[in-house]
Amino acid sequence: MTTGAAGNGSRTGLRLPLGLWGLSRAILLLVVFKIVVIPGPDVTFDVSNIYQGWYEVLRTGTYPLDDVTWQYPPAAAFAILAPGLLPFLGYASAFFLLAFLCDALVFGLLLHTGRRSGRSFRGAWFWLAAVPLLGPTAYARYDVMVTAVAVAGLLAAGRSPRVLGALAGFGAVLKVWPVLLLAGSPKGRATLRSWSTAVGAAAAVLAFCVMWMPGALAFLGFQRDRGTEVESLGSMVFHVVRHFGWDGEARMNYGSIEFLGPHVSTVSAAALVLTIAAFGWLLVWRIRARHFGSSTVADAAFVAVLLFTTTSRVLSPQYMLWLVGLAAVCLAYRSSRMRLPAHLVLWATAVTQFEFPVWFSHVTRSDPLGVAALFTRNGLLVAATVIACRILWRHTVTEPRLAEGARIPAQATQPEREKALSGTR
Repeated sequence: MTTGAAGNGSRTGLRLPLGLWGLSRAILLLVVFKIVVIPGPDVTFDVSNIYQGWYEVLRTGTYPLDDVTWQYPPAAAFAILAPGLLPFLGYASAFFLLAFLCDALVFGLLLHTGRRSGRSFRGAWFWLAAVPLLGPTAYARYDVMVTAVAVAGLLAAGRSPRVLGALAGFGAVLKVWPVLLLAGSPKGRATLRSWSTAVGAAAAVLAFCVMWMPGALAFLGFQRDRGTEVESLGSMVFHVVRHFGWDGEARMNYGSIEFLGPHVSTVSAAALVLTIAAFGWLLVWRIRARHFGSSTVADAAFVAVLLFTTTSRVLSPQYMLWLVGLAAVCLAYRSSRMRLPAHLVLWATAVTQFEFPVWFSHVTRSDPLGVAALFTRNGLLVAATVIACRILWRHTVTEPRLAEGARIPAQATQPEREKALSGTR
């Protein structure tokens, strides 16, 4: 695999990745258009029914106020309405085409950045391989559009903190998590510029949405009432205890399959506490970090989203796209040390397609096959999170502190050396 920037960005050198990308995406399109059918539930159902239903409501000039499955920030309406820009196609077909174009945009950005000094084509290769591993879910959710915004923001961070801030702020009103892109912005002027721009962009988009249509903030109540989804880290407790007489069930609730029954609220609360603790660690890291290198913005964003995703009470398959996109940006920097956690995310993405949709019926029944797939995927994510946190801390806190400590004694002995040489000792 070619990773160098010098001499490898020629048209000849790009033929292989472009060809493989085109082949893999053609197969992916065959699957979402149901020319090739994979086992399990129909992943495209959300687009052709739920998304299209929201589209019809949004066209009337209001958010879906009576639909509890609408749990997204108000700018999500842009993604849901976007297929209307292609009136010559049916809604689902237009949506899949837009998802395909966003995938192409991310791949193009990673190829472009791989040509620069200090960068690598590893990020582009990673994205090329990871998206098909997720299967049709990659094109059947609007998360690929959000990921494109996040990747563009991170790749622009080194040159323009304001562009990073603007895209992070817009992304936050699109699906919340892109605000975490700002976690690793360098202290000082870069942080002031990116964070202030993000606040301004988010406020402007939010104000526009509130004035545009009624119900822009209805999602807050619907999201608050969600429980523990059957694919989350916390759900693993119930996958085990239901074999020992737990009096509960897994059924559709608030748009996803959740566990309902005794002690579910306790586990959901514990997940929230774990998320708060994780972000407490992130805050401590931010305060104590001493070195911000070229890849720190991407590395910290990757760690932050890993913490957010792994501890969430909802861990839907499409969330893997967030991690894949950020991991690809990390690998695009030669200075990044996130290769191991990125590869763990890649393996977790491959397992996710079996967990959903292929073996999802086994997951909802908590039978051995479903539990094994889920425990493997979540175990890989936990391992990736712990390892990534350790790498980020060591690279930005521990090693710079040790380097500073090693320089101080050397400086202290300099006057003694000068005295010895001058003969005044």
